[in-house]
Amino acid sequence: MQRFAQLSAKKSADEFNADKAALAQARILEEAKKAMQKAKSYLKTASDTLVAKAQLASIEKDYNAAVDGVMINKGTAQTFRNLTSTSKILSELLNKAIARKIRLDNQQQSIINFRYQLDSLISLPELFKFPIDSADLYKYIQQLRVVALEINPIDSALKISSTRVQLLQNVVNVRVLNLQTTLEEINHYQMEMGTNILHREFVNIWDDAGSHRPFKQILRQGKEKGLLTLTFYLQNNLGKLFILILLIFFSFIYLRSLKKIYIENKILSDDFEGQLVLRYPLASAVLIVISIFQFIFFSPPFILNVIFWIMSCLSLTIMFKNFIVKYWMNVWLVMVVLFMIAAVDNLILQASRPERWMMLVLSILGVASGAYVLIKGRREELREKLILVAIGLMTAIELGSICCNIFGRYNLGKALLISGYLNVVVAILFLWTIRLINEGLYLAYNVYTKQELKLFYLNFSKVGKNVPALFYIVLIVGWIILFGRNFAGFDYIAKPLREFFATDRTIGDYTFSINGLLLFFVIMSIAVITSKIVSFFASDKHLAQNKEQASQGIGSWLLLVRITILTLGLFLAVAAVGIPLDRITLVLGALGVGIGFGLQALVNNLVSGLIIAFEKPVNVGDAVEIDGQGGKVKSIGFRSSVVATYDGADVIMPNGDLLNSHLINWSLGGNRRRSTLLIGVAYDSDLNLVKKVLLDILSTEPRLTTNPAPIVQYEQFNSSSIDVRIFFWTKNMRDSAVVKSDLIMSINAGFKINGISIPFPQQDLHFPNAKHKDL
Repeated sequence: MQRFAQLSAKKSADEFNADKAALAQARILEEAKKAMQKAKSYLKTASDTLVAKAQLASIEKDYNAAVDGVMINKGTAQTFRNLTSTSKILSELLNKAIARKIRLDNQQQSIINFRYQLDSLISLPELFKFPIDSADLYKYIQQLRVVALEINPIDSALKISSTRVQLLQNVVNVRVLNLQTTLEEINHYQMEMGTNILHREFVNIWDDAGSHRPFKQILRQGKEKGLLTLTFYLQNNLGKLFILILLIFFSFIYLRSLKKIYIENKILSDDFEGQLVLRYPLASAVLIVISIFQFIFFSPPFILNVIFWIMSCLSLTIMFKNFIVKYWMNVWLVMVVLFMIAAVDNLILQASRPERWMMLVLSILGVASGAYVLIKGRREELREKLILVAIGLMTAIELGSICCNIFGRYNLGKALLISGYLNVVVAILFLWTIRLINEGLYLAYNVYTKQELKLFYLNFSKVGKNVPALFYIVLIVGWIILFGRNFAGFDYIAKPLREFFATDRTIGDYTFSINGLLLFFVIMSIAVITSKIVSFFASDKHLAQNKEQASQGIGSWLLLVRITILTLGLFLAVAAVGIPLDRITLVLGALGVGIGFGLQALVNNLVSGLIIAFEKPVNVGDAVEIDGQGGKVKSIGFRSSVVATYDGADVIMPNGDLLNSHLINWSLGGNRRRSTLLIGVAYDSDLNLVKKVLLDILSTEPRLTTNPAPIVQYEQFNSSSIDVRIFFWTKNMRDSAVVKSDLIMSINAGFKINGISIPFPQQDLHFPNAKHKDL
């Protein structure tokens, strides 16, 4: 029995272990199938190596085009424009190569994870605990065989994919290293050129050239690099380009609507003197927006700047036609043509002897044309006198370019060549841009006189025909930036300033940068300005057919629209700066404590403003009466509202007081008002005739409503008269006082015609005890 018990126990334990192993084997095989399924799906959806090979080949091709003239076909010396274009192209190629490297690394890691998962599953000890029963063993062996047949092709595919990815990783790693090395070398060249910009790079222009490369190859190289830099930059700045187009569109809509107002009011002059901004709204919008917002494109390629300047010059030329005298129009066209030729020359990236001669000719033409304008120019016909300063500076700069070019200082000579023409063209564009902006503001002030100035952020009353000095300060700063971009040392001068703004600073646990703070304030300022502009144009009475209804219909939503814009601006500003939510929670907590202690009145007024916005018990333009004081609602703000009384005063009332006071809103009742008029007639009057006369007079008054109709009621026997009271409704409550006055005049005339008298107060004295003779 003991032996039987031992054998039974052993048999039970073996069966338990066998069942346990069978469960583990089933689980492992199921996990292996799932892992195989995931591996299959990944191999189908993973990025094709052909795409990676094509991108690497494209990077290799663009790299060879970029280093042409810098690492190969160097020539005698490097040029600033060639190094700058090559650096921008290589930086973009490096970013693409690094992005591809990260994708390949992730792909390789995923493949390794799948292989490791499969290998670890099929090597678990539980799989090798075979069943004792021969039938179960045969079934289990068959199951393992099926799993092995399924795993082998997947494992082979993973190995092949891993090998392919590894080969691509080797290629991309070499490419990244090569790009980084080349960029470092180019940065060294740029630093050396920035410090030695005054040194000679080439021989004198009449000496023999040290090396020679066909000019057609140089042109082709400049074209390829220019298109590459433009393509890469536009791909990375499509959002900014879209914003620029939107700004041009909205500016065009605004100027066109302003021109329409001037045409309708017949105040648009035929010669557009002082109104040039309205002559061609689209050209004005293009010139103003591009001149200002070209600075949102940081470090743009020169070819993009040329496109912007061509569009601006074309717009200004269209506006100048038949507006300025022919002499100065010809001067402008000559400057534009010379500038365009110099800009095209600046797109040539590698130095050559033919280009140096062409630069010399261009510089001589600049000096000659500038000297001619300064000596014989008709200054009395010039509208912007500062243009002469720019032309004089151009003449001096082009003279310097001639000297530098002749004596082998090619980079400095070329920078001076393009800077001279750029100086005068940009100066003219900017001068007329600020003039057009000032005209637009001044013209808007002339027609938007009924708009509340507190709704808009600009005080138009300070805008006149003279351009404010602030505009010229902005012009000078923009001119310096555009002028300095053409010199090799400009980036090294501006680099410390950029680093100062971009450096992260820490206060406690919070890290910030000045760029982030500026971005926060810029976004919030844009939100505030946008909300005020919406209020400004939404309250525009000049564009509405029914001015009263338009003002009331739009005005009720202004507060909600402004709150929405400001809220979105706040969230965008917080998101852009990256302020942590826990910091916002602390601010809200501190604000809650402040509300509990001393800001109850302020919060009450703010909440009351929201209640007014949603419930609309009162609206902009409503005729109201508050504590016996009548007036009209001019604006509803966040904290307070403005009510214009009939006496001419503006009452600024907190929103909390406005809701808590006994508010009478006459506009909610259809803008009608009932009035009464009390009249006394003599006792001997024919009352039926009196009533008929009054009703006839009331029925002929067009300013009274017919439903409800006027009512005439006899009220009481007074001491000297029988009192009759008239009840009537005026269609517009603003006419009630005038109508009442006119009715009194009409009733008095009607009573005289019909012999009805209005008695004046009188008393009879009786002396009963007195004798007649004593009287």
